[in-house]
Amino acid sequence: MDNLTVIVLAAGGGTRMKSKTMKVLHPVGGRSMIGHVLSAVQATAPSRIVAVVGHQREQVGPHIQQLVPDAVLAVQETQDGTGHAVRVACEAADVREGTVVVAAGDTPLLDGQSLREFVADHTASGRAVSILTGIVPEPKGYGRIVRDRTGDVVAIVEEKDADDEQRGIHEINSGILAFDAAFLTDALGRIGNDNASGEYYLTDTVQIARDAGLRVGAYIVDDVRQTEGANDRAQLAELGRELNRRIVTRWMKDGVTVMDPATTWIDADVVLEPDVTILPGTQLLGATVVREDAVVGPDCTLKDCEIGLGARVVRTHGELAVIGDRATVGPYAHLRPGTRLGVEGKIGGFVETKNAAIGDRAKVPHLSYVGDAEIGEGANIGAGTIFANYDGVAKHRTVVGRQARTGSNNTFIAPVSIGDGASTGGGAVVREDVPPGALAVSAGSQRNIEGWVVSRRSGTPQAEAAQGGVVDGDADTGVS
Repeated sequence: MDNLTVIVLAAGGGTRMKSKTMKVLHPVGGRSMIGHVLSAVQATAPSRIVAVVGHQREQVGPHIQQLVPDAVLAVQETQDGTGHAVRVACEAADVREGTVVVAAGDTPLLDGQSLREFVADHTASGRAVSILTGIVPEPKGYGRIVRDRTGDVVAIVEEKDADDEQRGIHEINSGILAFDAAFLTDALGRIGNDNASGEYYLTDTVQIARDAGLRVGAYIVDDVRQTEGANDRAQLAELGRELNRRIVTRWMKDGVTVMDPATTWIDADVVLEPDVTILPGTQLLGATVVREDAVVGPDCTLKDCEIGLGARVVRTHGELAVIGDRATVGPYAHLRPGTRLGVEGKIGGFVETKNAAIGDRAKVPHLSYVGDAEIGEGANIGAGTIFANYDGVAKHRTVVGRQARTGSNNTFIAPVSIGDGASTGGGAVVREDVPPGALAVSAGSQRNIEGWVVSRRSGTPQAEAAQGGVVDGDADTGVS
């Protein structure tokens, strides 16, 4: 497809979204709507992509160029119709030859393969204009495709202008068109705006081509839903559900087990390997990667995470975390950015981690916070441990050595180091480095102050219970 220019229309205001965010930037399936369109467009290997921007172009333009750095931005200062938008685009990119495809920026289901087939059909036919169309059971609200006896397109008739016979046509205009560039650049100067809206309509090029004796045709796409746009948030949500259904179905066909597709959400850029199992209530977002034989779920939300071979992640919220092969996480774990868990490591129930490197076969099994830390291979962190990494001004790091064993309810006051093979006693508050192989304790001997509750909490339920306990104790020893 040599010398192919694709124009993406993204200048409209999208007022029905009722949002400060430009319509085409609204996210669906892990990308912006226009991000999905640009991905499909790039599948045609175009010579250039031209994006027409207008409303909120300070938002839209940088986003487009972040996704497609060499995209040409054409500014439509006033939104005077699709014909005007395409004219602005052709002038900005100096389009004169080849093929031009025009697509809308709010069709997130658009598929690159369908677009390639449409362009190939257009170029092979030698038509001046080609229209991507679809057959729908209920065409109400769409422009109808009127053909002659040879199958060429005579006109695109909007519903409000259609007669009874034309309203019975089920072939509709998707809004995606392909043109011979030389014809298009000439025709754009002939389009008028003598209509109720005072706008220049790109579809007027059909009549211009017919009047010139040039061929106008249509390519019927099997899956017409991929050309649907979203004008409000209800439509966006519906397209999101359909996009997710398609993504989940594709992964199941590629060898992934999804136990409950209805409660599973997978973003477009997620990568899953064969024999992964996804349990109900799971969301895999962003650029998450899940390796072979891993099991994720139920009830997990993972964004931009990497899950290793055969790992198991249960009821966990994670972002920008890496889980090693055959490691286990959860339930009710919170993996914050910078978490790295080694091979066969463990992050257990009610554990929160942040900026923490936990080594191979190291374990943080229960009820702990691990922040700004490095835990060595094979170490075990006792239940209820707090890595106190913040002194009120700066963050500091804690290092726990290989095969170290720390007691329950420890607090490590960073910066501090626990050496290889060292241990800490239960309830220890560790403020100083612990040498390799040493035992660190910080609590003194236990001391019981008899009668303290009765004397200091007199009249309370606690004191009454304490007094009853003394009486009961006396009765047990035979004292009356």
